[in-house]
Amino acid sequence: MENFRKVRTSEEDSPLPFPDLPPDVVEMKVKEGSKIRNLMNFAMAQMELKGSRQIVFSGCGRAVTKTITCVEIMKRKLGGLHQVTKVRYKTVLEVWENQDPLPGGPAQNLTVHKNVPSICILLSRDPLDPNQAGYQPPEPRHGLGTQLGEAGEDTSGSSTKGLKRPLPPPHEELLTKKLQVQVPDSPRGSGTTDHQLTTTT
Repeated sequence: MENFRKVRTSEEDSPLPFPDLPPDVVEMKVKEGSKIRNLMNFAMAQMELKGSRQIVFSGCGRAVTKTITCVEIMKRKLGGLHQVTKVRYKTVLEVWENQDPLPGGPAQNLTVHKNVPSICILLSRDPLDPNQAGYQPPEPRHGLGTQLGEAGEDTSGSSTKGLKRPLPPPHEELLTKKLQVQVPDSPRGSGTTDHQLTTTT
C-alpha cells in the first residue's frame, strides 16, 4: 500500500435509527475534519432561530468523539433536551489510487470496504419514549451542579475569608508563654521579678 494514495471516502446511505422523525428534521453529519464551532453555530441557529424541535447528530469512525462533544455542548447551552443514543456499524468505502502504475498499463485502483463504529444522537425539545434503549432524560438548564457550584463558591469564599481572617491573638496565653520563656533567662535570685511578672499577668 506504500505506492497507493487514498483519493476518495464515502459512507453508505442508511436511514436514521429513530422512528417517527419529522421529514424536515435536521441531521448534523459530523466529519473527522469538521470544525465544532461551525457545527454548533448552524445547529444552534436551527434550534433557536428557526424553532426546530428535534435535531440529530451523527458521526462514524474518528468523528464519534467530536459528535458526542457537539451534543454535550448543545445540551449545556439549551437545557431540557431529551436524548436518545443509538450505536451501530456503518460501511465506509475507500478508494485508493496507485501512484506508481506499470508502464503502459492502466492506473490500478483499490476499493476498500470498512465497517466502522457509528453513533446517532437525537436531541428533542418534546418528550420521547423513556422506555426505548439509549434514552436519557433532560437535564435542568441550571442544574444542581450549577447551584451547588454557586453555593460552593459562596461558601468556600466565606470559609476562605474566615480562614484568611486573623484570629484574635490570645493575649493572656501569649503573655504567659513569654513570661515562662523569660523567667529561665532571668538572672539568679529573680524571685521578686517572678513575683512581679506573675502579678502583672
